[in-house]
Amino acid sequence: MYDRILVPTDGSDAPERAMTQALALAETFDADLHLLHVIDTRRYDTSIESAVEPLRTEGERYLDRLVAIAGSTEVPLTTAIETGRPARAILAYADAHDVDLVVVGTRGEGGLPRRLLGSVTEYVVTHADVPVHVVPVDDDSRDGQ
Repeated sequence: MYDRILVPTDGSDAPERAMTQALALAETFDADLHLLHVIDTRRYDTSIESAVEPLRTEGERYLDRLVAIAGSTEVPLTTAIETGRPARAILAYADAHDVDLVVVGTRGEGGLPRRLLGSVTEYVVTHADVPVHVVPVDDDSRDGQ
């Protein structure tokens, strides 16, 4: 059913939770996992390589956290760092690598759809040509809600 599964990371806990579910899906369907970090060109000046290098290093740390979750699994992993607008870069990567499923984590923080999903997740969900599996992140600070 799925051959290639994409897990994008932004450095928060949400992708770590998504990674756990993506691993289970990859093992079930004998799929490859692609882990992607996008350096947001709207937030950072990426025209100077010396400015990009620390952001790339930070992205590598985020990806390493996800790889560590995989532990000794035999699921094939591919990591990548891209620059651009995160939601569009995620969709472009998915298209370029024939991804069958995108697994994203999100926080449940409010009643409005954008606040519930987050703007990047919302864009990916509404514009992806493949299924998107949204994994909610437990927020213990919400007093048991």
